[in-house]
Amino acid sequence: MKIEKIRIKNWRSLKAQELQAQDLMVIIGQNNHGKSNLLSSILFFFGEIKHHDLDFHRGSTELYVELQFGNLDDTDKTTFKKYLTSEGKILVRKTAFLGGSFEYRGYIENPSEEWLQEANANAYTKRELANSLPFHPFLPDAGRLTKQNIIDAQAAYIAQNRDDINFSFELEHTNFLGLKSVATGIFGEVYFIPAVKEASDDFTSKDSSVFGKMYADVVALMSEHNDDWKITKENLGKLFATLNKKDVDGNDNLDRPQQLSEFEEELAVELISWGARVEVEVSPPDIESVFKANTQVWIDDGVRTDIKRKGHGLQRALTVALIQVVAKRAIAAAANDVDENNRARKVSNSRFFIFEEPELYLHPQAQRSLFDSFAGLSESGSQVILCTHSSGLIDVERYKSIYIATKENGSDETKVKQCTDDLFEGDSKKDFNLSYWINPDRGELFFASKVVLLEGATEKTIFPLLARELGAFRYDYTLIDCGSKDNIPLYIKLLNKFQIPYVAVYDRDHQAHKSADAIASADTSTQKIESEINANTGSSIVLINDIEEELGLPNGGSSKPYVALNHITSEGFTISESMKTKIRRVYDAQA
Repeated sequence: MKIEKIRIKNWRSLKAQELQAQDLMVIIGQNNHGKSNLLSSILFFFGEIKHHDLDFHRGSTELYVELQFGNLDDTDKTTFKKYLTSEGKILVRKTAFLGGSFEYRGYIENPSEEWLQEANANAYTKRELANSLPFHPFLPDAGRLTKQNIIDAQAAYIAQNRDDINFSFELEHTNFLGLKSVATGIFGEVYFIPAVKEASDDFTSKDSSVFGKMYADVVALMSEHNDDWKITKENLGKLFATLNKKDVDGNDNLDRPQQLSEFEEELAVELISWGARVEVEVSPPDIESVFKANTQVWIDDGVRTDIKRKGHGLQRALTVALIQVVAKRAIAAAANDVDENNRARKVSNSRFFIFEEPELYLHPQAQRSLFDSFAGLSESGSQVILCTHSSGLIDVERYKSIYIATKENGSDETKVKQCTDDLFEGDSKKDFNLSYWINPDRGELFFASKVVLLEGATEKTIFPLLARELGAFRYDYTLIDCGSKDNIPLYIKLLNKFQIPYVAVYDRDHQAHKSADAIASADTSTQKIESEINANTGSSIVLINDIEEELGLPNGGSSKPYVALNHITSEGFTISESMKTKIRRVYDAQA
């Protein structure tokens, strides 16, 4: 079971937001723009955090988070049968009210005919009336009819005649699954690791911890496959059985220790006036629980101590190691889980990994490794949701996984930008993916207040230095080496979808030595760039005819970035007024 849609109303800075969910969801945004609020709304739905009065947007008295789930397995379809739509989805809303109370409600497909509506089942328990309705073949032949009999008959009739019945999709009036409080885990396992947390909490043997959940699986496998474990468990059961007055068959236990019987008799003497006796009964312990409760985790990095005594970096690394083990196990399980036609199918989808700033205390290489683990988890059947400040946890090829939380024009309301369209296909997809190897840090563009798209490495090297000399440089701008003029439109497509401001800087390429065909080809590339630019988001600056000509460099040569850098830092170099204007335009917040 996976989240497919998210709808949020009045949760903190999210006044009204609807999102398409992905297997991997990476939430980013500037500080205080609401990315943590989006993450916490999902945690609120799953019951991982409680709401407070300050969570209500702008003094509203009611808020809700609504999740649509799809990809249900047979168990899910049985559990949530009442809420299953004809498309095999379920939609559930968790509503909170100012003052502290909350409720879960599910959406149901309610038949338009009153005699098929579950809410009216009580009205048809009279045998004569029930037998006059079309669902009567599904009723018991004899006996008093109960409300449940009617509900079962309604459900059976609907299942058999669904195509001929009109439905309205509406929120139920009773509690979800009839439960006053939805139990933790009913929607699947949730693994939540907040930004600030003691690593020791993750490594306890409690079933609520990440380590505890994994460790429980190990203990279960030991119990199932280890012969010594089985024998010990059996002997322990026999030992405890001898402590009780009666054996398992209800007969007197002749092997019972005399001390226990004497103890009962002593108590009975003191209770003679009450006419009461005491009987001590001993239940065998759950050996798995005993085993887990007496487990401790020690870390030996040259000095053997508990986790709390290690540095924050190592503590975070241990948590990441847990995640990576879970990911590898999930991938292996998915590879081994094969149906009768020998086609791989997903393992249980009802696992949700939710991380808040998982990059804390990790160096860049470790962050990239961590992202691969997240991607592996999402591909193995689990759903991974995280918020981050790190470009190391961004993969531009997975642009559908990116959610940008932003507050525009000084507003206190968060809007979330995402792209669900297929932007590239065929050669353009290949070109866009290959450009990663030219600019591996291109994930930074999603964090920028403005993106500068450049043809190549020379411009990316020269522009920041010239901007510093002119006093125009800005750290919140990201420069992207697109690899070629023809790749610039690919980035523009992406930036348009996420409404990230940009300026495209490219060569006119009308050099005197070029042939008419080469100039015509350059004009075609120029037109592709200009036709993609959305004037509400981006603009362009044209170099005449290329960066070398703008700087007064000779044509040709090798190691262009180094040659250009050496040229502009040499004594006597003067930047032209034309180049000054273009640099200032690149770094102008209004351009």
